[in-house]
Amino acid sequence: MIKLKKWILSISIILAVIIVGTAIKIYFSSMQPVKAAEAKALKQAADKVKEIDDFHIYNGQEQVNVIEGKNKRGQKVIVWIPNKSKKVIVRKAKDGLTKEDAVNKLLKEKSPKKIISVRLGMEKNIPLWEIYYRSENNLMNYYYIDFETGDWLKKIENL
Repeated sequence: MIKLKKWILSISIILAVIIVGTAIKIYFSSMQPVKAAEAKALKQAADKVKEIDDFHIYNGQEQVNVIEGKNKRGQKVIVWIPNKSKKVIVRKAKDGLTKEDAVNKLLKEKSPKKIISVRLGMEKNIPLWEIYYRSENNLMNYYYIDFETGDWLKKIENL
């Protein structure tokens, strides 16, 4: 009986190691495209950004790489790099809405149950804030605000 328990324990440990190893491999494999996109974007923005604070990929009508960082003067800047059009847009962070400004704009018009994410993106060469939230009836909603003017651009509601 004791041999059987040791055998079962040994098999369980081996299976756990295999499962954890596989999960780690899958995670790093899935991050490869993001790392490649980040490296490409950083290369394209090298003359515009000297210090990187954040990088993410926005998937809207077109995939856009967004870099937040500081330029050579130490000013906070945001760089939008569309994959297809290649028209790189650079704005000083102070010249647009902050994340908090964007959320406050949403809260003036809507009463979200939970804000899931707030991130920078771009549609039709217009830098924007995308706010993804859940409404009281637990439906998904997207609210898009122009980064520079604060104007509402579009809403996708009750998905």
